Amino acid sequence: MRVDGDRLLQRLRDLAEIGAIPGGGCARLALSDEDRAGRDLVVMWMRDAGLEVTVDAIGNVVATRKGQVPGPAVMCGSHIDTVATGGAYDGNLGVLAGLEVMETLNDAGLTTRRPLAVGFFTDEEGARFAPDMLGSLVYAGGMGVETAHDIISIDGARLGDELARIGYLGPAPCPGLVPHAYVELHIEQGPVLDRAGEVIGAVTGIQGISWQELTFEGQANHAGTTPMAYRHDAGYAAAATAAFVRRLVSDIGPPQVGTVGRLDLHPDLVNVVAARATMTVDLRNTDEQVLQAAEKRLAQHVEEVARSEGVSVSTRRLARFEPVEFDPRVIALVEATAAGFGYQARRLPAGAGHDAQMLARVCPAGMVFVPSVGGVSHNPAEHTDPEHLVAGANVLLHTLVRLAEEDRIPQAPLPPEGGLR
Repeated sequence: MRVDGDRLLQRLRDLAEIGAIPGGGCARLALSDEDRAGRDLVVMWMRDAGLEVTVDAIGNVVATRKGQVPGPAVMCGSHIDTVATGGAYDGNLGVLAGLEVMETLNDAGLTTRRPLAVGFFTDEEGARFAPDMLGSLVYAGGMGVETAHDIISIDGARLGDELARIGYLGPAPCPGLVPHAYVELHIEQGPVLDRAGEVIGAVTGIQGISWQELTFEGQANHAGTTPMAYRHDAGYAAAATAAFVRRLVSDIGPPQVGTVGRLDLHPDLVNVVAARATMTVDLRNTDEQVLQAAEKRLAQHVEEVARSEGVSVSTRRLARFEPVEFDPRVIALVEATAAGFGYQARRLPAGAGHDAQMLARVCPAGMVFVPSVGGVSHNPAEHTDPEHLVAGANVLLHTLVRLAEEDRIPQAPLPPEGGLR
């Protein structure tokens, strides 16, 4: 049994047209008008497939296909919101491949023992409302609905008001129903599979993530008449911190990564010493103790540079998630299913955050990766070869079916022939 690759690829193209930007990318920031249009299209497809669609209080959408017996569903999914310069596959593949699984079973006239569900979660990117993975965090009980509703976006909008405005402030409660298991198909967003010439990744876990916003407050002054020794330059403090982040990552070594993704200066004029600098720092590591050590060293540097430059500094935590290890039984099942299609799955961690890390708090979870050409993502040039998109969907199909047919999650690695044929 195989998915209809042409149908999957056409739906990816159709969804990519909503919020399309030059270069083949998408801009569907969470709870924007473009996000609403994307949601409406996917929900229409879900209902056309005969699925029971629910919307919860944070705007997560879950579509369920009935099983032979009632009980927790085997769930898949991802997100359809994007960053402002997103690609056509990030998140979208996991949702539309999950929908394709349901359509394939419909076409075959098969009903799994357990129900199956496909969902898309609100604001996974965190590009408009921080933190990222917000919808799945609330779904899993990691943040209260009221707290989430009061989050203010980068454009000043309140999350709860935006949910109501676009018509996705749903009645279903949060936390959501706990699945029997959760499996997410996603593009890798990194170069490992592509460089190795491999098709399927069996994801072992997800790096811990630390997002901080730093604000340095100094004194605006004339760029020509103020001697260097008399300056209180917030811009310098921010620049020194950005350079320190790169040194810190180099000192610690792989897999530590660090990024200064945003830097705003005020008054932002060529001939004025900056009075205020606001910046973000993103630190990630698969080891919680190492990540904590990196955060401590960053804090020490920030304090020292502020003191030496005579500026004040304030820190705001945007997101903090510990590393996640996926269920070893689900990892083994992904490997065995891939082998059934002739693919040797590579075990690797995920460098980006994903909704699966939130679902892993409440049920056995895992992920399937397919290659990103050149490791490019969050970029209109993001690309995965069509045959690899379809291969990932087929591995997802048989992984979900096997989980839905088991009385419980398998305790040992499964044979390569696992899954329906």
